[in-house]
Amino acid sequence: MPRLRHTLTLRLFVRLLPVLVLAAALPWTFAYWIDRGWLLASLSVAALLALMWWSLGHALAPLQALFRALAGSVHTYRDGEFNFGVHWRSDDELGELVRAHAELGEVLRHQRQELVQRELLLDTMVQNTPVAMVLSAAGGDRIRRVAYANLAARKLLGEGRKLEGQRMDALLERLPAELGHAMAHGGDGLFSITDADAEDEQVYHLSRRTFTLNGRGHELLLVRLLTPELRRQEVQTWKKVIRVISHELNNSLAPIASLAHSGAELVRRGRSEPLAEVFATIEDRARHLEGFIRGYARFAKLPQPQLQVTAWGGFLRRLQGQIAFTLEGDAHALRARADPAQMEQALLNLLKNAHEAGAEAQPPSDEVHVRLLRLPGWSRLEVLDRGPGMNDAVLHNALLPFYSTKRNGTGLGLALAREIVEAHGGRLSLRNRNGGGLCVAVMLPETA
Repeated sequence: MPRLRHTLTLRLFVRLLPVLVLAAALPWTFAYWIDRGWLLASLSVAALLALMWWSLGHALAPLQALFRALAGSVHTYRDGEFNFGVHWRSDDELGELVRAHAELGEVLRHQRQELVQRELLLDTMVQNTPVAMVLSAAGGDRIRRVAYANLAARKLLGEGRKLEGQRMDALLERLPAELGHAMAHGGDGLFSITDADAEDEQVYHLSRRTFTLNGRGHELLLVRLLTPELRRQEVQTWKKVIRVISHELNNSLAPIASLAHSGAELVRRGRSEPLAEVFATIEDRARHLEGFIRGYARFAKLPQPQLQVTAWGGFLRRLQGQIAFTLEGDAHALRARADPAQMEQALLNLLKNAHEAGAEAQPPSDEVHVRLLRLPGWSRLEVLDRGPGMNDAVLHNALLPFYSTKRNGTGLGLALAREIVEAHGGRLSLRNRNGGGLCVAVMLPETA
């Protein structure tokens, strides 16, 4: 800035030098012509003043033009136009200012082009996403209207027609009752629509978000059709169930068939002594198969928990009578609303898994602990073992139904435990322990 002020001062001095000379000559000219008469003196002074005015305008005209050009370029930048250029022939500080202004315009132009390209990419992605997106805003009349709708929203809500500008209440009234009610009043979650003609059910997921944009309240609705994805998952689940059941049935029916054939052969030969062992083995395999089928049925038809206030101290002492573990923490002061039978079933599965994991460790370990902690509003129960733990892939899939790494496992123990805990409004999680072993954490809402 000091250099720029110095340059402007010097340039103005050079350009105004003729004006200063004329101003200095004005008194002498007036004194010279006053002796020859007032008329001549007045004419000479007027001529000098006119010449001074012209010289002043001529001296300042380039600077005025430069400043007007710079102001005009700023206005074009404000309007989003960046094709306006300013040129200055000199190589002084003013020329440097003009070049810096031109570089700023070039940077703004490139940024505007990048912004336009990003907006085009974003619009292409939004328009072609399978998720229906509807943005609505309240106008000055406080009537909420559609501000934006992508192609999926037009297809779902307007039979492909443009939705922008339509009233939201009128639009929702024209939709099927389930869809209109969900979009008008529903929160984040799933809802279904039954097609009366096709007798088919379509499952959707709705997300609702509100925010302020340009000082106005906006609401964004995202509606996603989940039926195809759910059907694919359902098919995969059924395939997995069929594989597990087939494997278990074959493991039981094959020896039963073989033993039945052996028993018939023994009867034909008149040898009855080994029949008791044959029938005992057949009974054992049949009972195993019965327990396996009962486990699947129990998982598929898990009843709603009958919640009652349960004191952890007495509950865990009774559980220690069925399976061994060491209790850590003060359980007497903690209570939870739980179904004792279902929670006992869940914890027995977890403790049985902990003992089996300890038996697989090298060297084997029978160390199983249950730790009870109080958190704000929650009771946290941890089942701890010193087994080999789980790798990342197993940790990721261990809670899925029918997933098992055991040779004869059904994949229902952890899945059933999680189903019971979540039915109680809680959460179940897994993590590896430092030093080896697994921690299975059960979080349940605490009650007074």
